[in-house]
Amino acid sequence: MDRGIRQEAARCPAFGRRGDGTAMDDLQKTQLHQMHLDLGARMVPFAGYEMPVQYPAGVMKEHLHCRAAAGLFDVSHMGQVILRPKSGDVSDAALALEGLVPVDVLGLAEGRQRYALFTNDEGGILDDLMVANRGDHLFLVVNAACKAADIAHLRANLSDSCEVEEITDRALLALQGPLAEDALATLVPEVRGMRFMDVRTVDTLFGPLWISRSGYTGEDGFEISVPSGGAAELAKALLAIEAVAPIGLGARDSLRLEAGLCLYGNDIDGTTTPVEAGLTWAIQKARRAGGAREGGFPGADRILGQMADGAPRMRVGLLPKGRGPMRAGADLYADAEAGEPVGRVTSGAFGPSIDRPMSMAYVSADKAAPGTQLFAEVRGKRLPATVVDLPFRPAQFKR
Repeated sequence: MDRGIRQEAARCPAFGRRGDGTAMDDLQKTQLHQMHLDLGARMVPFAGYEMPVQYPAGVMKEHLHCRAAAGLFDVSHMGQVILRPKSGDVSDAALALEGLVPVDVLGLAEGRQRYALFTNDEGGILDDLMVANRGDHLFLVVNAACKAADIAHLRANLSDSCEVEEITDRALLALQGPLAEDALATLVPEVRGMRFMDVRTVDTLFGPLWISRSGYTGEDGFEISVPSGGAAELAKALLAIEAVAPIGLGARDSLRLEAGLCLYGNDIDGTTTPVEAGLTWAIQKARRAGGAREGGFPGADRILGQMADGAPRMRVGLLPKGRGPMRAGADLYADAEAGEPVGRVTSGAFGPSIDRPMSMAYVSADKAAPGTQLFAEVRGKRLPATVVDLPFRPAQFKR
């Protein structure tokens, strides 16, 4: 475990810093906990769970294996929720959910999934999530640290029209990488016909699998909801395939950062708007100004106003000079010696695939242009970095 990963595991939300003194014995465990121990995983607290941060191969090798072959992640700590319309018409659930997200849920076709954002009255992001149309209901996957608040938010606002059911009897696995399709197809041949963001249910020896072609690494891959009783068997069957290796939270963080993907609590939170975060692509035409269902979500005035007039700050990529990452919390300056901060780093790590350090940050809009040189305050010194477009590595999704 390299020094940077040790630091992150100790203090960074990416590795579940709780701040409440919770002992490891008090943490929840996923259905695959014993398998992680059997595989020699190093376990750390993450969002109230005891989770693997790395396996004996180490973070660097895990990261590169996922990029070259296929990596298996246990993401069972994530929240799985069914939103079932009381009317029996899934469009009623879609319209109800549109009151909480700036996303075109009504236009989401059956068998398809879409990225979404819960927003607050100030236009900030309460959480990011995935929403799938499964015919007679919507299936939501929310972040682990936010799931209790998200479910309470859904019940407080949608209970008149929908039943909100938290799914607690299923695990969630992610299989990611260029060989993910070949690996999963040996067990579930039907996945070969799926496109990026397709969802489908397949009956298997492990029970009915709820599969989406999606993920959090920038690679092609799948997320698989599996009944608890079949979770360990499915994971072991996948790991028995030569191309598949277990991947922990350490590599998951560097993979998502290379892909320019946000981590809730670091890169987005209740104080950042979708415009500032560079996530306006997730707001479809129907919900924008002049659209068929313009606004109608929390913070719409501020979000649509920023879409029209610009935001005061923007999320950007940074490539530091040298080999040392600029990590979360580092202040950014326009000058090497003087001046007030113009931004702050929100995530930083070494990128094994790009063979250099990388960071994401929020900077004032006038300093957000690619090519702008900034300076990060690191251990009392101001070190140079260059603003670049995101992602650091192009996505490899199957369209």
